[in-house]
Amino acid sequence: MTRAYNFCAGPAALPQSVLSEAQKDLLNYKGKGLSVMEMSHRSNDYVAIAEEAEKDLRDLLKVPANYKVLFLQGGASLQFAQIPMNLLRGHSTADYVNTGMWSAKAIAEAKKYCDVNVVASDEHNKFRSVPAFDTWNLNSKAAYLHYAENETIHGVQFNYIPEVDVPLVADFSSSILSQPLDVSKFGLIYAGAQKNIGPAGIVLVIVREDLLGELLPGTPTMLDYKVAADNGSMYNTPPTFSWYLSGLVFKWLKNLGGLEKMAEINQRKAAKLYAAIDNSGGFYHNPVVKNYRSIMNVPFTLADASLDKTFLKDAEARGLLNLAGHRSVGGMRASIYNAVPEEGVDALIDFMKDFQAKLG
Repeated sequence: MTRAYNFCAGPAALPQSVLSEAQKDLLNYKGKGLSVMEMSHRSNDYVAIAEEAEKDLRDLLKVPANYKVLFLQGGASLQFAQIPMNLLRGHSTADYVNTGMWSAKAIAEAKKYCDVNVVASDEHNKFRSVPAFDTWNLNSKAAYLHYAENETIHGVQFNYIPEVDVPLVADFSSSILSQPLDVSKFGLIYAGAQKNIGPAGIVLVIVREDLLGELLPGTPTMLDYKVAADNGSMYNTPPTFSWYLSGLVFKWLKNLGGLEKMAEINQRKAAKLYAAIDNSGGFYHNPVVKNYRSIMNVPFTLADASLDKTFLKDAEARGLLNLAGHRSVGGMRASIYNAVPEEGVDALIDFMKDFQAKLG
């Protein structure tokens, strides 16, 4: 079977070897006579799967011992509410940075629970950069500072970790596991699975232990991080298949050489694609300030927007799928997450050159 190259922003590509292993296990997991999807999450076999997944993730990210690793439901979007419910801890305000649509969604949700101080925003610049840190209007009384490390829609990514005096909270949904990360600099990080972790249906939360246990009154039990931590993320039935597949992805990353090796590959993929855009003589264009270009999500436009539909149609005919930009910004977007192989990026670049030669 010939597989296409999938540049979808999410649910995104998964490593082919992971899919093959899951296919092999689908009907009869390790000779147990049933599928992972049919196992009790309390069974010894499944608990072993869950514990090994957490261990491998801790190894990959070098997660300190005083952090809890949670595998939750509701996606990153539920975290927009769950974070203030758990981390306000008697404070009435929280700091947020606005660098794109996902930042804006997090801000809008947090406003239901506290006063939100937007310390900086690049909205006036159509989200093409990260506001300079020395311009941020930080509040020393804030419960935490929240930012989206990588904005999938506008293709803007932080190239540093902010140094602040309050717990740092970050949305890593589209960049987690793409390169090494110093978890100890954060109070909490979270990431929806459906980009670099595994299939949709699970969200990863890594939270420092001292931030647990002081809830906003009225917070549902299911949204209490401490309850999740105390129950091994199994207060109720977790999304077992998503958790299992995520574990396979962690194994794949470790076998590849870890996050240092993954970062090397990702940097090379992104550099190639941006070079193809920048060297096209204006036929293709990426609007993001170069220092803040995402290595995961590469938006670009054609000089002649009337060619967009033809570009997408011809790309699909070449086995290059899901290249349409987000409906809010238009144009194109290539999401080149971990599981998108380098040869897929090369194939995209070859197609872009051919398309320009034909219609440029």
